[in-house]
Amino acid sequence: MLFFLVSCFSFMLLKPMGTLSNVWFCEEVVKFLALWFRKGRNAMMKSDVKSKLEKVIEKEEEICLLDLPDLTLECIFERLTPDGLCSMAAVCSSLREKCRSDHLWEKHMKQKWGGLIGSAAYKEWQCYIASRNKASLLMNSRKKRDFRGKFSTIRQLLLNRSKGNEDDRRVGDASAMSSVMDWFLSLESGKFWFPAQVFNREVQNGQVGFMLSCYDAEVSYDCSTNTFSARYPSYPSHGRRMIEEDIEWNRLRAPTVDTPPYVLHVSDCLHDLKPDDHFEIQWRKSKEFPYGWWYGVVGHLETCNGSESSCHCHDSETVLLEFKQYTSGSRWRQTVINRKDHREVGNEEDGFYGGIRKLYSDKEISLWKSLWPSSTLE
Repeated sequence: MLFFLVSCFSFMLLKPMGTLSNVWFCEEVVKFLALWFRKGRNAMMKSDVKSKLEKVIEKEEEICLLDLPDLTLECIFERLTPDGLCSMAAVCSSLREKCRSDHLWEKHMKQKWGGLIGSAAYKEWQCYIASRNKASLLMNSRKKRDFRGKFSTIRQLLLNRSKGNEDDRRVGDASAMSSVMDWFLSLESGKFWFPAQVFNREVQNGQVGFMLSCYDAEVSYDCSTNTFSARYPSYPSHGRRMIEEDIEWNRLRAPTVDTPPYVLHVSDCLHDLKPDDHFEIQWRKSKEFPYGWWYGVVGHLETCNGSESSCHCHDSETVLLEFKQYTSGSRWRQTVINRKDHREVGNEEDGFYGGIRKLYSDKEISLWKSLWPSSTLE
């Protein structure tokens, strides 16, 4: 094309321009050149616009999750399930740090474990973390001693320096493992056994004698069945621990008091007890057994006719405790305690009654009633 233009211009410049045909030819050439340059310019403009659009598209495609504002990321993370947070944390170190945030996991902890995890479980978790960190430090210290015996002095210094940095990271990782996320995952995996109380102990094994009772145990969660296993305190004479499996959620609760299962609970509600009050009382079969908590209702004394207008049972020094899950003639149906000077009372035949807890919460009372046996016990 360029050769054609050069030839045309040479021809027009060398040939005389006297005739009308030559004038017409020049006009046509000028029109052609103007049209050709206009098309070329438009093509260049289109090419330039297309190039810019491609660059914008490429830039948009390069935007990643980490480019989002922190507030947007927080909103996304707050809507993720625990499995989703774990998957997101495995993407990169930056997302791992964000997804391990305690405030994200505290919501999941409260939703699933809030009704079962109490102060006793939290204390046990702190001891669990401390023992794990101590074991990690001892293992690292032992490895350092092994290195000193195997390598030369110069090599030893280099290895100790690099190994020391690695140990610092491991200690840091152990500290990070004390986060709410780690606590949640330890509960879900069943690795962490924590203190709780089990209603109607061994009822699945046909032990109806434990109906409407609640015993201390260490429990572990099985996510595959959504049930728990329980280890009950061992008996000195037996030398073994009873283990119960497949325990449903509705048969568990967090310990209501800090009293260990072998210790008498100090009663602080004796002067408030009156007929129709709901309570829990410690009871054990013999001195070597741990206490369990048993549900009952305060009854009217024999000298009272049961009328609210003339009842003076709350003024008496004695309190009648009734366990209505047993038949009227059962020896377990009633017992009497002293309001002013109550301590453990009983014998090897009928068992021993310990401290008392008055129930003020309708939720606690409803829970006990939901576990009521289908028929009265002997």
